[in-house]
Amino acid sequence: ATLVPPTLTPPFALSCRYRGLTLVLTFLCYTSYHLSRKPISIVKSQLHPNCSALGPNPRNNSNSSTWCSWAPFDGDNYKELFGALDNAFLVAYAIGMFISGIFGERLPLRYYLSGGMVVSGLFTALFGLGYFWDIHVLWYFIIMQVCNGLVQTTGWPSVVACVGNWFGKGKRGLIMGIWNSHTSVGNILGSLIAGVWVSSAWGLSFIVPGIIIAAMGIICFFFLVEYPEDVGCSPPLHHDAGGVTSNEKDPEAVTSNEGPLSISGQSSADRSDSPKEPAEEPEAISFLGALRIPGVVEFSLCLLFAKLVSYTFLYWLPLYIVNIGEFLGTAKRERAWRGERLLIPPLSLAAHFGAKEAGDLSTLFDVGGILGGIFAGLISDYTGGRATTCCVMLVIAAPTLFLYNHVGQNGIGTSVAMLIICGALVNGPYALITTAVSADLGTHESLKGNAKALSTVTAIIDGTGSIGAALGPLLAGLISPTGWNNVFYMLIAADVLACLLLARVVVKEVRGWCGCIARKRGYVRT
Repeated sequence: ATLVPPTLTPPFALSCRYRGLTLVLTFLCYTSYHLSRKPISIVKSQLHPNCSALGPNPRNNSNSSTWCSWAPFDGDNYKELFGALDNAFLVAYAIGMFISGIFGERLPLRYYLSGGMVVSGLFTALFGLGYFWDIHVLWYFIIMQVCNGLVQTTGWPSVVACVGNWFGKGKRGLIMGIWNSHTSVGNILGSLIAGVWVSSAWGLSFIVPGIIIAAMGIICFFFLVEYPEDVGCSPPLHHDAGGVTSNEKDPEAVTSNEGPLSISGQSSADRSDSPKEPAEEPEAISFLGALRIPGVVEFSLCLLFAKLVSYTFLYWLPLYIVNIGEFLGTAKRERAWRGERLLIPPLSLAAHFGAKEAGDLSTLFDVGGILGGIFAGLISDYTGGRATTCCVMLVIAAPTLFLYNHVGQNGIGTSVAMLIICGALVNGPYALITTAVSADLGTHESLKGNAKALSTVTAIIDGTGSIGAALGPLLAGLISPTGWNNVFYMLIAADVLACLLLARVVVKEVRGWCGCIARKRGYVRT
């Protein structure tokens, strides 16, 4: 008899293919979600541009300083109105997120996700159609933002639940760190796509992303597979079975059958029949039951402040770059007229960037976010300390934000470097909590294998974070008229609070590393 060399068993090879498909599809789906959220931050500076730089008013109206602005954003309170637009979306998103996870556990994820994407595309396009329909009523844009915020809550719990259904815990931090780059990739693509039409026909900056997310929703409907059992694959192991302790000291043994990088098919055949055995369908966990999972409250509150910082950058960074450039440009010209020596380098951002250029430059923050998410996932997998990884990055982020505000505009090279570093330190903890930590807690061993908690836990964590996402742009809109320095002080305070809220979990992890207590390490176990 001819000996056949060991290869991947057909069931495991099939599982690898479907895992790859799930990663790619959910990546593209949530990329399109963020792609459709980004245009508003790019278009802001076009809704209220510096009209005096464009020359005289061709219509000879009395108010020549705002003749090119789009009503109702042509008044002195335009920053407050922009904050209201952001807040309309983010408050609706935060409220809807708490409800969305409950629906996500009880409805087919494929229908729920694809339906939400198509409807979200509709509302995104309707916002842009306000340009072509010549709409100047604030409430129209507010209503579009509210409706879009509600339907966009279908995305995050669904994609995290799908990925959590297919991947076990072994390399979850690294896999999800790479996968979570969809947030930054979506922001980058959204900025670039919106920038194409922002100066000519800003309505297309919304309509094109709306078409893209709707198209991705249709693709998702036809190709996404929710559960491994649906295609005859074995589910991953999230924790050791109750009576098995042989792998307790060898984490790789626990994950040998679950990761896409593994080549072991050891128990594939043994476990392939387990989904077909008659068993009671576990009930979806309640909201209060999810809150009782150790770590959910701490990470939720930490994400509130971490997301406050991230979303303030998401919605206000392009306008900050334009405004600070105009301010520095004016100061430089005044000092030149007085014959003073300029301390600002010739390649300063001052007066060099319009709406499109500022949007393009702001994408560097998201490039840093990609690197930060991958780095945070890799380090947390290696150390087993999700909370400690987040806390260290948040501690470093606070002084980095201070430096960016004070020296980040002193040259193109400095600005590029500072934006990438800030993006990595701000979005790294945010990415880790919303992905690996959410999936860890949603499959926590205290749930005894009940995977029905994943979507609810994800929704609670991200819903709490979305409260911060709503507060950040709102506070930025209220504080920015007093000076951008005060906005950055607010962001630094939020970073410090996010770090403090994780103190108890960090102490717990450090004690575990030092061997001070003998206990199971739960969601921080490697």
